[in-house]
Amino acid sequence: MKHNSRQTNKISLWTLFWTFFKTGLFTFGGGYAMISLLDEELVSKKKWITSQDMLDMLVIAESTPGVIAVNTATGVGFRLRGVAGAIVATAGVVLPSFVIITALSFFIQAFENNTWYKAAFTGVQACVTVLVINAFVKMFRQLERGWFSALLVAGAFIVALFTDFNVIFLIIIGGVLGIAYSFAADAVAKRKNKALPLKDSERLDDSSDEQRSEHDPENDGGDK
Repeated sequence: MKHNSRQTNKISLWTLFWTFFKTGLFTFGGGYAMISLLDEELVSKKKWITSQDMLDMLVIAESTPGVIAVNTATGVGFRLRGVAGAIVATAGVVLPSFVIITALSFFIQAFENNTWYKAAFTGVQACVTVLVINAFVKMFRQLERGWFSALLVAGAFIVALFTDFNVIFLIIIGGVLGIAYSFAADAVAKRKNKALPLKDSERLDDSSDEQRSEHDPENDGGDK
């Protein structure tokens, strides 16, 4: 992940905190719904990171323990402003949920059977579904085009949708398969690179033999 250090150093800790605070305040549905908003805010608007950076951080956040939104905020904050940025970004994304849940805990039983409360959250759930699908589409577009990625996505989707297989092990298996595929691809590439000079040298030897035979005086005398 390459960034302009001058540009990232200009980002104040307050701006970093406020950006993640707004995202945490207005995002319903958890970390997966937040991915779309983070991508819009960090990549499209502020251009603090690239789409590939965002995808890499999401992969790391999903592969490590903890909530994906918190892990992503910590990773982005550290990337932009080091340890201080990681602390500020994490605090910003967590604080709204902490305050709201703490406040609602005193009134949740009173609103639990309220018709307006249920209707509102039904609408929110529908919008959250759209945000999650949007995040999936954006991440899918950033994947490397190839048979391996397509096969892995299709296999993981089928297993997660139609079986009770633990998604944690699914992520681990995906990482292992990715490492194995990378080593295999590198080995094939090295073999091809070693084979190319040999073929070129054989061609040079063949062409030099032809030139020698053409200028061989014995061959010339035989022809005469």
